[in-house]
Amino acid sequence: MFGTRKERLNRQLQEEIAAILQWDLKDPQMGFVTITKVELSGDLSHAKVSYSCLGSPEDRQHSQEALARATGFVRGLVKKRLRLKIIPELVFRYDETIAQAIDLSAKLDQLNDR
Repeated sequence: MFGTRKERLNRQLQEEIAAILQWDLKDPQMGFVTITKVELSGDLSHAKVSYSCLGSPEDRQHSQEALARATGFVRGLVKKRLRLKIIPELVFRYDETIAQAIDLSAKLDQLNDR
């Protein structure tokens, strides 16, 4: 009815990590980051956290470095907020689907202008 446990944990982790980045992480190097998806491994010990970032490729690189530095901090807060037996190791990865969608939209707009 509400999905599998893994799907529920994916959504819950996505919401918690997004809230942590918005309210608790105070890194001036991090740009405007949005958590787009979380994928837990089968044994729930690892999580791939996909994010998108507005700005130039340089801004994206700064955000990736800030997220890499903050991984332990974010994991610690997730541990405090969620009551799980195993807290997954977090790996942040840039999600290019939004950037690709924006590029595709711009190309379609150019075709419509012709």
